[in-house]
Amino acid sequence: MQSYLDFEKPVAELEGKIAELKSLAQTDDAVSISDEVLRLQQRADDALKDIYRKLSPWQKTQVARHPQRPHFSDYCKAMVTEWTPLAGDRKYAEDPAIQAGFGRIDGHPVAILGQEKGSDTESRLKHNFGMARPEGYRKAVRLMEMADRFGLPVVSFVDTAGAYPGIGAEERGQAEAIARSTEKCLELGVPNIALVIGEGGSGGAIAIATANKVLMLEHAIYSVISPEPGAAILFRDAGRAQDMAAAQKITAQDLLSMGIIDGIIDEPIGGAHRKPDVVIAEAKKQIVSFVDTFGKGYGPLEIREHRREKFLAMGTALS
Repeated sequence: MQSYLDFEKPVAELEGKIAELKSLAQTDDAVSISDEVLRLQQRADDALKDIYRKLSPWQKTQVARHPQRPHFSDYCKAMVTEWTPLAGDRKYAEDPAIQAGFGRIDGHPVAILGQEKGSDTESRLKHNFGMARPEGYRKAVRLMEMADRFGLPVVSFVDTAGAYPGIGAEERGQAEAIARSTEKCLELGVPNIALVIGEGGSGGAIAIATANKVLMLEHAIYSVISPEPGAAILFRDAGRAQDMAAAQKITAQDLLSMGIIDGIIDEPIGGAHRKPDVVIAEAKKQIVSFVDTFGKGYGPLEIREHRREKFLAMGTALS
């Protein structure tokens, strides 16, 4: 069943009526509903377009967190062949919040990292809602070191509210692990690309998103802190998350205008969860284009310099 957000109520009501009419038609063949269904569907489509044409930053945050939004596992299944997962950091444990491995995308051999939130209660608990512990970031470093050794481009899928802030994670060096992973991203002599497919929260996202090219889905968000804790810190009121989201400039459109990201992947009207195949196909196209471009004619020094200059330039043109 389609899950609706609060601001999608007009669409929910119309699509609910459509479902009722179709159910009625199944029980009574004499009832002709085709014209009424078409009329209601057109109204629902128009309402959806109108709503998504003027989403606020907070509404985009809700879309980015939609429970039916495609996650890393969906992208991996749809675009990666010969998938070989990598487990464990060889220091402490395996962290399911970050998935890592090797595979092929449209025939190109690549190393792949992805933050997985899970799609139901069981998988969300297993993956800790996409919030990685230190061992997850150390696993990411391990994969990137192997990718560098074998000359494989690195593809990262970012989708986390932030790194896990638990006591155990702090005791095992959460900040150090994030810093090491970010450092390894910058040191890579192979090209890397990061796609923010949902939430890109804090250092937990940056640890695998410090890339030659950073793309965001149209309704994804990317910020130094999630709106709720940010509001609690700055406004002393977590209930002002909407104000915080607007002040942070967390949308793909804002970040592109400031030069923080390099491009936006369009989503279908109503968000990626309504037509995930369309979004995944476009993401695959962007990844293949990047690998074709950076995989040929660029040496390790040029790749590192490109990445270095990209991040050093951030903020220099802001007034």
